[in-house]
Amino acid sequence: MPALDQRDVRNLLLKALPADAFDLLTADAETVHLPTRHVLVESDQPIDHVCFIEEGLASMVATSAEDEAVEVGHVGYEGMVGAHVVLKTDTTPNRTFLQVAGSGLLVAVESLKRVSAEFPVVNDLLLNYVHCCDIQLSQSALANGRYNMHERLARWLLMCHDRLVGNDLPLTHEFLSLMLGVRRSGVTNELHIIEGIKAIKATRGNVRIIDRAKLEEIAAGSYGIPEREYERLIGLPIRRSANRKV
Repeated sequence: MPALDQRDVRNLLLKALPADAFDLLTADAETVHLPTRHVLVESDQPIDHVCFIEEGLASMVATSAEDEAVEVGHVGYEGMVGAHVVLKTDTTPNRTFLQVAGSGLLVAVESLKRVSAEFPVVNDLLLNYVHCCDIQLSQSALANGRYNMHERLARWLLMCHDRLVGNDLPLTHEFLSLMLGVRRSGVTNELHIIEGIKAIKATRGNVRIIDRAKLEEIAAGSYGIPEREYERLIGLPIRRSANRKV
């Protein structure tokens, strides 16, 4: 495969790397199509590669001993799937798979470790990213405990909007119920409420963002802190503009 040009990649972590570290890290990277439901990390199984998402949306899901499942994070072009290896652990109980098809760059775990050892700035960047993921998770716990369902739904829609291209979010009601940890019927009702104030247009398998500013108003304080932390530490913007109406 010809050498990748850092200017051409979409992934923000790869864009934030020093040029020489980027060249070394991606020298043997593989560009892959990521279909819906493709599993990138299986629970309790070691991985050979991490994946820097270029397009699409990966969902990280926690499952209990009774097979109760809820989404605990998602990764788009801002991040990397398999971030647990940065913390020097080879497996995780969480499972990560594609909710929205796209593409990504596979990098061997050994290559990631080698480049992180050779370039401390790369190791620091990846640890900062893991920290941002932890803040996102802690804010999700706060939202679940202190915000109502339509505020939480607005927050998740904003997070998905940040990570996907365009204003159409190809999200099923089943996925939204997994994100929120509620019944599908509850998601449908909340979508109708948000649609009623003309922030979104929901159809089968798709949510179109009509007025992001209204969506941010609904989400209130449940959205924004992890995004600001990401921008502070990674140095690149993740939040989409709230000014444009569709």
